[in-house]
Formats: sequence, C-alpha cells, structure tokens
Amino acid sequence: SWVSPPPPGSSTVGLFINFLASLIWFCVDSTGGSGFGLSILWALIFTPCSFMCWYRPMYKAFRSDSSFNFFVFFFIFFAQNVMYVLQAVGIPGWGFSGWIITFVALKNHPGVGIFMILVSVLFTIVAGLGIIMLKRIHSLYRRTGASFQKAQAEFTAGVLSNQAVRTAAANAAAGAASNAFQAP
Repeated sequence: SWVSPPPPGSSTVGLFINFLASLIWFCVDSTGGSGFGLSILWALIFTPCSFMCWYRPMYKAFRSDSSFNFFVFFFIFFAQNVMYVLQAVGIPGWGFSGWIITFVALKNHPGVGIFMILVSVLFTIVAGLGIIMLKRIHSLYRRTGASFQKAQAEFTAGVLSNQAVRTAAANAAAGAASNAFQAP
C-alpha cells in the first residue's frame, strides 16, 4: 500500500501564511524583525528543499526498492520532522509563528495572536502528519524484509562498482606507497 505525501504546495502555503503572520507581528512589535526576516528565508529555502530532499528520495526509494535509498529518505525526513516540531513550538526570533510566540502575541496584541493561532495549528498538524507518515513508511519498509545490513551492503556494492571511486582509491594507495618508500 502506497503512502501519499501531502502535496508540495501545502508546505508552501503554510510558510507563506507564516510569512504573513511574522510581517503582521513585526508591524505591531518592532522587536520581531529577525523573525520576519527569517520567515522570508524559510519560505525561500524550505519550499524547494522539501521537494529535493524528501519527495524525490521517497520516490526513488519506492521505485528502486533500495534499502540505501530508504535510509537516505529516513535520515532527511527525520531532520525535516525536527524542523516541523520547531515550527510548531515557535521559539521567538526563529521566524516561526508557533505556539510560544502566539501566546506572547495573544497577551500583547490579541488580534495578531488570533491570526498566529492559525499558523500554530497548521504547523502542529504538519508536524503530526510528518511523524505519522514517517512511521507508516518505516513500517512499509520493514515489511519488505529490508534492514540496515542490507542498506550497508547496497552502499558498499555501489561504491565498489563506481569507477571513479576505484580510481581514486588506487591513486591514494599508490601515493601512500611511494611516500612510504621515499621516507628517510
């Protein structure tokens, strides 16, 4: 059974709404400038990175049924889930309109805080869905009989069959041998 990820545009929409919330917060509280600047950076970086760093590796892993590709996907998507949780938490000055900054905004500027609740809820949903998706893909992966040892074997076979790696290893060995004979 296939696990369908959320469409790539959903993270873009969430990051754009986060940008708007950070802009509104900056308009009412000038100390939110770094958060506003970072919200622009996150929208520009995370949108293409979500496609390149986990949509493509997940597709490649399912297409090739490769343990190594699954491990690449799990590593990258776990790191992205950590970012999802940080977005939901909303540490002030980090550019994420999560729960902490939302409660600060509710206390000082209730109108802005209410808008920021929307962003916090979106980030919380994305973090929860990311964790669920990671767990479901891992269970699919485990049902295929794959393991860490299989991933290591695939990586080793791939590296040893690569002509550039073999040439570099031979050159390094030849250089080390000639340096050993030239040493006083």
